[in-house]
Amino acid sequence: MKDGIHPNYREVLVHDLSCDFKFITRSTVQTREMAEFEGKQYPLVKIEVSSESHPFYTGKHKIVDTAGRVDKFRKKFGTVGSKTQIAQD
Repeated sequence: MKDGIHPNYREVLVHDLSCDFKFITRSTVQTREMAEFEGKQYPLVKIEVSSESHPFYTGKHKIVDTAGRVDKFRKKFGTVGSKTQIAQD
């Protein structure tokens, strides 16, 4: 590989803001913030969804109903094809 043309590939701390889950991975992403994790400083990458909070991986999803559209859809189609359970408030 040629020197000076590749981005800096290093360990970064990824923080899922929706469930306060943190993990270390390697990335070339450019960050402005640093954070400490397990006694070591890492560049910080903030995300909204990870495998800890995504409905596909957790098996739960929450539906925001606007004007009864969800109820209308459920009456028409029922739960045909649904593989996940709905989170109850």
